[in-house]
Amino acid sequence: MKKIVLFTVFISLSFYGFSQDVKYGVRGGYNISNLDFDNPYAIENKHRNSMYFGAFATIGLNKTLSLMPEFQFSAEGANEEKINLDYLQVPILVRFRISEKFHAGIGPQVGLKINKFEDGIRNFAYSGVAAVEYKINLMLFADVRYTYGFSNVFDEPLGITARNRNIQLGVGYKF
Repeated sequence: MKKIVLFTVFISLSFYGFSQDVKYGVRGGYNISNLDFDNPYAIENKHRNSMYFGAFATIGLNKTLSLMPEFQFSAEGANEEKINLDYLQVPILVRFRISEKFHAGIGPQVGLKINKFEDGIRNFAYSGVAAVEYKINLMLFADVRYTYGFSNVFDEPLGITARNRNIQLGVGYKF
């Protein structure tokens, strides 16, 4: 946990000196999440509707490119209680300006499971994130993100392979 927070702070501060523009903000919204199993699984695998919230920094590198490190809580997994997965996550997106109102981003994400331990589910998750953002006004924006897990959410001895999939629909506010 400390390593994730220190890494985020380090990245944010290291780019501060090189950046043209740094903005901070908060974002939150609605999650639609599910697990993508390689083989059929005995537990009913319905999607989980939940929420996410967090804080971010947007670090402008030039007029069309920026870096967006974040720290967020996200409730993911599937609807079955055994496979509810709540994470503290650190996504780091590279954002591209498409127009004055639209931005797109892509990047890696690491997550630390916080709700249960020693339950057969790995405590760390590694994912890829793709995002589209619409700027409503100078401070308010709406965004849509898709996250796909690269790592198996289950421990190896269980013999089950599944990856987390997640769609985030949300709004954010830049200070």
